[in-house]
This record gives sequence, C-alpha cells and structure tokens, in this order.
Amino acid sequence: MSDLAAEVTAVLERSILPSVIARGATIRVVAADDGVVILEADGSPGAVLPVLSRIETQIRSAVPGVTAVRLDTDRSPPSPPEAGDLRSAAQRILDAEVNPAIAAHRGHVVVDSAGGGWVSIRLEGGCQGCSLAEVTVRQGIEPLLRARLPGMTGVADATDHEAGTDPFFSPEKR
Repeated sequence: MSDLAAEVTAVLERSILPSVIARGATIRVVAADDGVVILEADGSPGAVLPVLSRIETQIRSAVPGVTAVRLDTDRSPPSPPEAGDLRSAAQRILDAEVNPAIAAHRGHVVVDSAGGGWVSIRLEGGCQGCSLAEVTVRQGIEPLLRARLPGMTGVADATDHEAGTDPFFSPEKR
C-alpha cells in the first residue's frame, strides 16, 4: 500500500467510516496514485453517494497530497429482478421477518414501489417520524433485503416522517 493510500485509509477509519457504516455501507481505498484516490463502497449505494462530496472534502483537507477522490463504479452488479417480482418478494420478506419485530414499537413497513432494482418502502405507525427510522432502514431492513434478494440495488425510504403523529422514539428523545 502506498503512503498516500495509507494516509487516506487512516482518515477513513478515524473519521469517515463510522458514519458510513451507520448508514449501512462500508468504504475502502482501492487505489491512490498521483493525488487521485479511488474508493470502493459496499452495501447501501444510498449511504455513500449522497455524502461523497463531503467525504472528498474531508479527505482532501486531512491529506494535502490528495487532489481528487473518485468512487469505483466499474463493478457490474447482478441484473435486478423484474419490478413486480421484486415488489412482492420484498413485501413477503418484510411481512415475515421485519413487521413482527417492529410491531413491538407499534410499527409496520410496506413496499411503496419497486423498479430498476430499487425497493421503495414506507414506514407506518410508530416508525413514521421515529428518530431511529434511518437506523432501522439502513442497518436492519436494507441488509436483510440485500441478503434475500440478489440483484437488488438498494432501498429508498419514501416515508413522510414529518407527518408522523405518534413516533415510538420522538426526535426529542434522540
């Protein structure tokens, strides 16, 4: 491993990786040459892509030799299942494995839509507006669906959390 790659890896492990893991993904350095760092992310694409510019800013400020940070997107994912199949398969998994667990928090999750490998879910009841909803989605629901549905690209939360009237953990409890 080059010195640059080692420096960036140290920054990732110290200040970036914990928040990426909390969002349901991992990230690592796959190459570092001439100031350009290539990162590879595994897990939820929705966990890294929205914050990639912040990750780059943090790396560039901590490691002066870095001039650019890129995300490796060359990996070919398995082809996504058909939307109807994906939607019904995801709902069956949610009904069997997730809903019984979150029922203790007065919660319920349903598939809102599916297409292009993405499953859009909606949290209801005590999960709507819950301050731990993102943790439930990124660390519970998404990894479970990924493990059971090969070819699934990711999970999107379509819940209107602001409209939640009785969240199990209110934002004030955070």
